[in-house]
Amino acid sequence: MAIKLNGDDLEKALSSGDAVGDKKGNEGGEGSGENQMSDMPKEEEIGFHKGSLNTLAAERNELIKMVANVEGIMQAHLKRLEELGVKIDKEGK
Repeated sequence: MAIKLNGDDLEKALSSGDAVGDKKGNEGGEGSGENQMSDMPKEEEIGFHKGSLNTLAAERNELIKMVANVEGIMQAHLKRLEELGVKIDKEGK
């Protein structure tokens, strides 16, 4: 399931029913995400978004490491298959 985000209005995009949470977009059962964000002081909201970006960047880095590990294991299997005489179509990857 893909989440479609509206880059122009992040709060509205994240509080829509398509995002994580229940069908109304409520995370903790207290109103919509849009109302919660607009009630926050500006400094707190800035901190929230910075923290979210830091977390997402760390998650992205871990995902890149995982993909690199999978690619390395795949390459080892491909190499061994070629050593055993199995022809691999490299265009089909």
